[in-house]
Amino acid sequence: MPDRQRSIRVEAVVLRHSDWGEADRMLGLFTRELGKVRAVAKGARKPRSRKAGHLEPFTRVSLLLARGRDTLIVTQAEAVNSHLRLREDLVRVGYAAYVVELLDRFTYEEGENTALYRLLVETLQRLDDEPQSAFCVRYYEMRLLDLVGFRPHLQQCMRCEADIQPEDQFFSAELGGVLCARCGLQVTGSRPVSVGALRVLRHLQRSSYAEARRLPLSPTVDRELESLMQHYLTYILERGLNTPAFLRRVRSTACLTDPEQHD
Repeated sequence: MPDRQRSIRVEAVVLRHSDWGEADRMLGLFTRELGKVRAVAKGARKPRSRKAGHLEPFTRVSLLLARGRDTLIVTQAEAVNSHLRLREDLVRVGYAAYVVELLDRFTYEEGENTALYRLLVETLQRLDDEPQSAFCVRYYEMRLLDLVGFRPHLQQCMRCEADIQPEDQFFSAELGGVLCARCGLQVTGSRPVSVGALRVLRHLQRSSYAEARRLPLSPTVDRELESLMQHYLTYILERGLNTPAFLRRVRSTACLTDPEQHD
């Protein structure tokens, strides 16, 4: 924000919040205009605060931000989309928390990134609308990796450069892509990847969401992809994510209460 510009209107998604001072909240925001920023919502923890209900995590919100001495200050807040349907389902809440944490871990306060903002907004909306939450998240992972510069290579072997054949292969997080069946046995840390999972990854990588959605995602392949993505993301980030463990717990509970639940 230029020094001469004392306030700015932005659209943002609330990534997280924490208590700040006696009655304030510190917000982590991903904005359309400024990228990732932090801002203080003064008085947001007071019982009669008008801002509090507009500043919950995952909410898409219109904000007026003013420059304070050390940080931005929220002077006005109005929810654009609170994602109420998403919040009614704990499994979808878990997926939303994962989506937000992943974006938070991969980004810094480095300015505008409209492509990432659009991807975040679209993914939260899909979690609201789509019957299969897992598919939304698998697509999000692949698009996010593209945008932050860690696109996995899925067409040729990362070691011998031979074209990958339609058979079970291997994946190396260290090399950033697939290995043929022969090279995969020789590379330390490589993980098997089935031909079905690799087919889905390639489809997600090259397709729009509408095109990708035509490909069915079985629970078995989804579990394999989830494990593979967690392995790759943990390697890139050099630490594990917090939300997958929570997501596993809530999905387990959902399956106990509803045996038809696969997400």
